[in-house]
Amino acid sequence: MFIDEVKLKLIAGKGGDGCTSFLREKYVPLGGPDGGNGGRGGSIIFKADKGLRTLIDLRYNKILKADSGQMGRGRNQTGESASDKIVMVPIGTTVKDTDTNLIICDLTKDGQECIVAKGGRGGKGNAAFMTNKNKAPYTSELGEPGEERNILVELHLLADVGLVGFPSVGKSSLISVISAAKPKIADYHFTTLTPNLGVVKADDYSYVVADLPGLIEGASEGVGLGDKFLKHVSRCKVICHVLDMAQVDGRDVIEDYKIIRNELKKYDEHLYNKKELIVANKMDLDGSKDNLERFKKEYPSLEVVEISAATKLGIHELIYKLKELLLSIPDEDPFEQSEFEDYVLYEFKHEKPYQIKRNGNKWIVTGEKLEKLLKMTRFNSDESALRFASKLKNLGVDDELKSLGAKTGDIVVILDKEFEYEERLY
Repeated sequence: MFIDEVKLKLIAGKGGDGCTSFLREKYVPLGGPDGGNGGRGGSIIFKADKGLRTLIDLRYNKILKADSGQMGRGRNQTGESASDKIVMVPIGTTVKDTDTNLIICDLTKDGQECIVAKGGRGGKGNAAFMTNKNKAPYTSELGEPGEERNILVELHLLADVGLVGFPSVGKSSLISVISAAKPKIADYHFTTLTPNLGVVKADDYSYVVADLPGLIEGASEGVGLGDKFLKHVSRCKVICHVLDMAQVDGRDVIEDYKIIRNELKKYDEHLYNKKELIVANKMDLDGSKDNLERFKKEYPSLEVVEISAATKLGIHELIYKLKELLLSIPDEDPFEQSEFEDYVLYEFKHEKPYQIKRNGNKWIVTGEKLEKLLKMTRFNSDESALRFASKLKNLGVDDELKSLGAKTGDIVVILDKEFEYEERLY
């Protein structure tokens, strides 16, 4: 089964909790704090594998979780870090964050890796909080939560040549005679429901051709199968427009070409401007010569190769013509393509790390940095709670609440925790 699009939720591993511990040995008086740090949580890493052709392994895994780090221990022992979770995907896989609509990574080489969800760091043990003023700290941190992400994993086939055209123009027959691919071939429309890849050899040079399901008018907007498979053409260096010059289905070759070109343009301007070659198929049938003459008069500047997939007429010429075109085109950086140009990340370095909203006598405080601090605080320790309050004050939360009109006794809510606000007079 060919699967080229999967939505997933990723939860990276939580860091291990820091340890609160003091050295107690018979002949070591005042041994001091020796609580170790927690281990790092496992990250979720996507890795490209040339042996894979589909995303079917991810289809039934809606949530991927990495392991958490181990807790720190006494005698300054750091907890063991969790192993990273490696997710193998085919070459040509793009990972997009669905919440921000930003491209996280594009894996175009075998063995290429990307950390998609980063594991949390381990919490600090109480030994890390010892200072000249506090020789015996009773505070330690909980582990940092792992990064959570909702993602869309898309496979864009990495082929050198993409065969496009209306259903039943002979794309499957063509790829079956120029390569060892064995696609389904029948005398009805949409026999190809998934892309087929074939390796073509021209002397010592080889290239990959993709037979894509038939496009129809409106494909770029979701009609037929086009919107599912147009993305696979975006990685091809050369687009082959396969036309039925015999007009077996009663369609006009000139109109067919105009429609397909229009769909490519509406889907992606970069795709529309790619190098193209017209493949005039079924030249062994009656009427094909006349239709080819009409087509050449309409488009005199286009390069046309005459073939018949059924009789193998012109196949040798086509194979070497494609080789010539591919060698003339330099390799391109996928991130320079227009499909990635719409994604811009703006960073506001001086923006406050929190937002405050009022709801009756409650003040709702949100912010990633603040919420992470809350999750890493042990509130069963007075020293840890005071440290949390001090950090809120340093971030400016107290002054902001006062300026907004908070009164003593109001409730301040951060995530699932509620605190009573106390106005300070100094």
